[in-house]
Amino acid sequence: QVQLVESGGGLVQAGESLRLSCAASGSIFSINVMGWYRQTPGKQRELVASITNSGRTYYADSVKGRSSISTDNAKNTVYLRINSLKVEDTAVYYCWIIIAQTDYWGQGTQVTVSL
Repeated sequence: QVQLVESGGGLVQAGESLRLSCAASGSIFSINVMGWYRQTPGKQRELVASITNSGRTYYADSVKGRSSISTDNAKNTVYLRINSLKVEDTAVYYCWIIIAQTDYWGQGTQVTVSL
């Protein structure tokens, strides 16, 4: 079993920054990819950013240039920092990892950006 524990969400003002953290624990032997999705009511979950075990990163156009994804492999933790937050960044953010071709998800953390 693999458990993902997210932290760092909350209420922030537009223009501010935040950093989300996700720590993985349990039967972890080889993480292939770590990343973050987000979802708003009535919309499909979208991939925000990801990083492979080789360090290759992906960013959605909506956050490109103002976000950064990183990992602490010793702690099996992935971080997502988003700067210059916008109201449209408001969503539930889900941590996501792939281990041995199996997807695992966190429980989600709410990020609300106010004007």
